Amino acid sequence: MEKITETAYAKINLGLDVLGKRADGYHEVSMVMQSVSLADTVTLEKHSGLVVQTGRSDLPGDSSNLAYKAAMLMAERFNKTPDVKITLDKHIFMAAGLAGGSSDAAAVLRGLNRLWQLGLDAAQLEELAAEIGSDVPFCICGGTALAEGRGEILTALPEPQKAVIVLAKPQLAKPQQAVSTAWVYKEFDSLKEPQHPDIGTLKAALLKGAAVLPLPGMGNALEGVTCARYPEINKIKKEMLAAGAQYALMSGSGPTVFAVAGSTQEAQKIIEALQAWKLETAIATTVKRSVI
Repeated sequence: MEKITETAYAKINLGLDVLGKRADGYHEVSMVMQSVSLADTVTLEKHSGLVVQTGRSDLPGDSSNLAYKAAMLMAERFNKTPDVKITLDKHIFMAAGLAGGSSDAAAVLRGLNRLWQLGLDAAQLEELAAEIGSDVPFCICGGTALAEGRGEILTALPEPQKAVIVLAKPQLAKPQQAVSTAWVYKEFDSLKEPQHPDIGTLKAALLKGAAVLPLPGMGNALEGVTCARYPEINKIKKEMLAAGAQYALMSGSGPTVFAVAGSTQEAQKIIEALQAWKLETAIATTVKRSVI
């Protein structure tokens, strides 16, 4: 094989709870993660040396890029020369709480597994993914999953019925044009009475099968922290609900908000209601787990 193409799906958090800080500096989390159809396309082809092309001036293709890190990890672990060109066709909003970089890295791991004919299974790829970042293991197969530990301990869950999802990312005021995940967790640690979603109830609703979003137990423990600094997130949620959304919630550490819509037509109405805002928006659907 000379050329491989992988789809890197975005993720949202149907539920995100923070259970405490660990001795290793990470946080113990309990999350229900869900893939959605907004996606980057990652192309890998044989090339002289390692090159990562992003097509964006605001996204370097150097060692700071998780796709680059994924290629180097695979090369080092399996004694390969990383003679590969990786092209990222970006559609997932950047620095958004949608795991765009993590999903690209997972796509590189899957792609090199095929390109180099390594024969690794999903569990082996997820183990490698955990060395790159906490969201990368989920992005190997995606779908619907409970993520525990720092996010690397995964339990696949029955996917809900296909749902239409509206995604909206606000443009944050300078100089903080991206939400710092480290800052959000640090602020969360200082809260006297943090809010906790009911992940157990959410998991139970999914386990019944053929669940219809939104579900009881959904919520995001980090939302209050990010919204306190960026009040536009709450305003977007309210606008979405006023326009007919069945539910709205911040994804990850933000700032993207996702809404559950009853149909594509209703999703379009929500998008139209947000037109006055300076937002990146997309209409997506939930996506099933991929088979490696």
